[in-house]
Amino acid sequence: MELGSSVGRVAGGWGGSPVLALDSAAAGTAPAWSSELIVRHGEGPVAMPETVLEELCGAAAAAGRRTLEGALTRPGRSESLALAAVATPSSSAEETASFLERNAVDSLPAGELERKLGQVAKEGRPLRVKLGIDPTAPDIHLGHTVVLQKLREFQEAGHGVVLIIGDFTARIGDPSGRSTLRPVLEPEEIERNALTFQDQAFKVLDEARTEIRRNSEWLDMPMSDLLALVRTVTLARVTERDDFAQRLAERQPISLLELLYPVMQGYDSVAVKADLELGGTDQKFNLLLGRDVQQAYGHAQQAILTMPILPGLDGERRMSKSSGNYVGVTDPPEEMFGKLMSVPDATMGIYYELLLGEDPDDSLPAVQQKRALARRIVERFHGPGAGDAAEQQFDRVHRDHRPPEEIAEVALSPSELQDGLVHLPALLSDHFGTSRSEARRLLAQGGVKLDGDPLSEADLDVPVDRLAGAVLQVGRRKFRRIVVGG
Repeated sequence: MELGSSVGRVAGGWGGSPVLALDSAAAGTAPAWSSELIVRHGEGPVAMPETVLEELCGAAAAAGRRTLEGALTRPGRSESLALAAVATPSSSAEETASFLERNAVDSLPAGELERKLGQVAKEGRPLRVKLGIDPTAPDIHLGHTVVLQKLREFQEAGHGVVLIIGDFTARIGDPSGRSTLRPVLEPEEIERNALTFQDQAFKVLDEARTEIRRNSEWLDMPMSDLLALVRTVTLARVTERDDFAQRLAERQPISLLELLYPVMQGYDSVAVKADLELGGTDQKFNLLLGRDVQQAYGHAQQAILTMPILPGLDGERRMSKSSGNYVGVTDPPEEMFGKLMSVPDATMGIYYELLLGEDPDDSLPAVQQKRALARRIVERFHGPGAGDAAEQQFDRVHRDHRPPEEIAEVALSPSELQDGLVHLPALLSDHFGTSRSEARRLLAQGGVKLDGDPLSEADLDVPVDRLAGAVLQVGRRKFRRIVVGG
């Protein structure tokens, strides 16, 4: 990557901010900066935040180098990147489009991605590829990574990713696939979720090539602007959605807020000037409606790409935290391994396809295919060797029926002790991440054990002496040693 002659001008920059690069006039001298510049890398330009590019160019100039070869990935980022193996796409628009579309469900309109790739190449700029995520839950699970991995493929092909944190639309709740209105979240919870989600997304995305935006930047608009927005679509068009049509046919209520949701999502594409929007297959209507909204505002219409939805651990419903059938990307290695071992055999094919980009080894028994998948997923998010270690822990607990070698300790606070008793539902809620109602259900079902002995619904309050030093097990994979005092 040359710091001089290969610098070309662009209009705009990274999310409306100037993109900086070493100016060709300053070649061979101290670093000078010029706004509205972009560095070319390979077949296309690479845009990045000012601070990142300044850091890279400054380091190169200090070392007496005129190139940034190998510097586009921050130190340590590539080693920890949770990304399945990806081939390098061709520089041809036709072949690049074919590569990016290879595992998508829909690429609409037909041929539009290839056309846009050719167009931006002539304009000397990258595509702006958009994904919107509502932070209704704090953690990213493997289902999210299917779309995030596709975004990373666009980044590897030299294009820019705009990740929209839907802090405003989360107040409404996406009605896609819903039969009832979503509960309203408090702003503080939305903000906590947004920060966690953003941090976890960089386990897959390249942070240096990701533009983070929040749609409260433009959706918290005056009433006059909102009226102008809703004027761009008709009720008939919005109620074409399958879930809306079904609820109308069943005479189920639909709130005006829910009708506004896809319109607001469409305006996100106007605000960030999206060339392409990604989403799951359940988002197809919303993504297409975004084209209508863009057209109404005089913008070029985006292409859309939809990805398959990963089934949850039950192999039937979509993976989601609310259903409890998910694998979180920050789950401990042994928990991640154990959850993946519970996936039905019939679901192995789609897990391999969507998470690893390949087919399972048919020469192996189903259980060995599952173990191989679990090892690789654990290593992707926890590093080399983590998969084998997690498998050993799994065998120790589930085959040999012994507790893990290393068990986290839980120190009981004075507030958790009442007259020498500990209220177990509160303890499980505070230290195992379950709700109190879920804790009671687990106790009733024998899903809670103390030193290997099942507890029951009669054990809501346990003497502290019985807990001291004991190992409390919740479900098949969660263990804690209880410490009292000290």
